[in-house]
Amino acid sequence: MQIAIVALEGSLLSAISGLADMFWICNQASRNPPPGVVTALAGSPGPLFHTRIVSADGQPLRDPQGRWIPVDGAFDAETAYDAILIAGMALGPDGQPPHSAAHTQAARWLSFRHQTGVLIGGACAGTFVLGEAGLLDRRRCTTTWWLHHVFKQRFPAACHVWGSALEEQDGIITTGGPLSWVDLALHVIRRLAGPELARLAADISVADSLPLPQLLYAPRGFVNTANPLLLQAEQIIRHAHPGMTAEALAQALHLSERTLHRRLKQLTGESPKAFITRVRIETACVLLATPGISIKQVAGQCGYGDETAFRRAFIQAMGLTPVDYRRRMHNQQS
Repeated sequence: MQIAIVALEGSLLSAISGLADMFWICNQASRNPPPGVVTALAGSPGPLFHTRIVSADGQPLRDPQGRWIPVDGAFDAETAYDAILIAGMALGPDGQPPHSAAHTQAARWLSFRHQTGVLIGGACAGTFVLGEAGLLDRRRCTTTWWLHHVFKQRFPAACHVWGSALEEQDGIITTGGPLSWVDLALHVIRRLAGPELARLAADISVADSLPLPQLLYAPRGFVNTANPLLLQAEQIIRHAHPGMTAEALAQALHLSERTLHRRLKQLTGESPKAFITRVRIETACVLLATPGISIKQVAGQCGYGDETAFRRAFIQAMGLTPVDYRRRMHNQQS
């Protein structure tokens, strides 16, 4: 299987090399798995994946630290690829991902290749190139949490999922975080070669086989800093009545339910119910980091009368149980 890794102005050498290494590790692990590991692919001849680093003109270029990024070829229409991936890039002086003629050329190439059935993936700021290609319009996608507001402004037609670590729709994969090329590579391996090989590659790399939500890492309430309405709604839910309904929130904000739904969809991509749930879970995360408070007390303070319902909502939002989250926070602080 042929994998193209795109190199552009601002591309991080570590991300490009890391992507190539992950597929190489996958090949090595499939041919010579560790003792005790049973895999149907053991001893398979030749590499499962072959990677090529490509740039607009086929020439090597320097990364933001001045190191050379080696390049194997240029964008072309002839080479058959199973997937084309673009990883993270350094931000420009304006705090946004760089944009140049080469980026525009890459966007056109990605759009053309997607039309021919090639799997397209972007990690971190690389998702902006997919956005420029129009590949994210009306599709579920994600990017790094601290690029959320810029991303929403630049690509209003994209269906951005706040806090998600990985999204795929119609053969377009997006991940968030400068190191999320690991999640991108494992997802592509899973898509093209199956879950068994992806799990083996993750185990060999000592990585999570499935990505954890970015909500684990993003500051609580970050997305709500973009607009006074969001801040006001957040404060009402956090401090007045966390278990309130969407109807009650609309009344508290002096808006109709329809207007509140429209405004929240525009600002966050969430329904009022989803917004309320997210703020309640964010509040729970803060409380769970507080010593001496029980899970039942946290649930009650976040508006959940039923501890089971709280646990279910927390797992859906965070990807782990409240107990596991508390243990994770404790380990990070130790």
